[in-house]
Amino acid sequence: MALFNNLPFEWTIGLRYTRAGRRSGRNSFISFISLISMAGIALGVAALIVVLSVMNGFQKEVRDRMLSVLSHVELFDGSGSLPDWQSLATQAGKHPQVRGAAPFVDGQAMITRNDAVRGVMVRGILPSEEPKVSDVASQVRRGSLNALRPGEFNIVIGSEMARSFRLHLGDKLTLIAPQGQVTPAGVLPRLKQFNVVGIFEAGHYEFDSSLAFIHLEDGERLFRLAGPSGLRLKVADMQRAPEVASELGAMLKGDLYLRDWSQQNRNWFAAVQTEKRMMFIILTLIIAVAAFNLVSTLVMTVTDKQADIAILRTLGASPRSIMKIFMIQGGLVGLLGTALGVTFGVMVALNIDVIVPFIEGLLGVQFLPRDVYLISALPSDLRWPDVIRIGGIAVVLAFLATLYPSWRAARVRPAEALRYE
Repeated sequence: MALFNNLPFEWTIGLRYTRAGRRSGRNSFISFISLISMAGIALGVAALIVVLSVMNGFQKEVRDRMLSVLSHVELFDGSGSLPDWQSLATQAGKHPQVRGAAPFVDGQAMITRNDAVRGVMVRGILPSEEPKVSDVASQVRRGSLNALRPGEFNIVIGSEMARSFRLHLGDKLTLIAPQGQVTPAGVLPRLKQFNVVGIFEAGHYEFDSSLAFIHLEDGERLFRLAGPSGLRLKVADMQRAPEVASELGAMLKGDLYLRDWSQQNRNWFAAVQTEKRMMFIILTLIIAVAAFNLVSTLVMTVTDKQADIAILRTLGASPRSIMKIFMIQGGLVGLLGTALGVTFGVMVALNIDVIVPFIEGLLGVQFLPRDVYLISALPSDLRWPDVIRIGGIAVVLAFLATLYPSWRAARVRPAEALRYE
């Protein structure tokens, strides 16, 4: 109480109105509406924090799975091949962000077995160098990446491809290269039989169903190249990959083309960002609806407190002070609701890996079945800038909701308000 006595009278009265509600049924109803508004803001803020955290988690999970197969930066030569890739790798390694380099051959082909045919992306690699730029070696579930040896025409395929073609270790399949052979009978496609020596699982359907690895030299022979198609680079901070690619382009000599991971999957990342923005807008509208419930609460309070307002005016309170009283009342409701929502949302986002399995066990359901979804657990990636932005928006909306009722309170005329008292 001593603390309240030291506050300006606008704060004292605003706090008292916020706590009011036990003396009469009408005041109790107004306080109940205030609690509902506070709860609505809290739930809206918490929902927005949790949903954005889950969407960030999904984006991070899928991105990490993609980058376990893709490289951070790819470097190509204008001639179509890099016979002297070692010297280029040495030059690129001088950049402080580059952590590894490995050559590769990329080409489109057709895979056929019995009567089944499918397009496939064939990547020629050096098994000894590939772990420097990707996690493919650790993703091989059966067999080994080291079984790719030059001249043996071995192949490592994705788990979905193996499942659809019913392939196992030791089975054979045929690759059809698009570059045909000119014969007296016309242009004939080039066919080569490969032995399945490994099956990998990246956790990303696109790669597991349409990507295959062969040895670099076998890839050069298959696609008739004088050397690797390009050089794959791994950088220390993948978020800086576009910046590193630009710096390498200025640093390296020759007719080179560089491409970072964000360019390779631009459509996917653009779609995810658009979805996040739309979800943010939709859930922000929920907060707006809850915040503008304060308008009705404050209007009812102003109507109920007209006699008090008139007495304060006759005692010398200015319209600005009256307006400030009700802005403080509404602002406190908004701040408390935002604080509760942020606390609850952060707790749920940080413990969603415990909460969701508990709910699944309690209800006997599974939200993400393992046989349908590649990600069987809800990932969460809480980002504090998002939390600060959400809290700020909620407070601003609550403040805006107090303007009209406060302005209306400041326009109350003492003589008319006290006429029937």
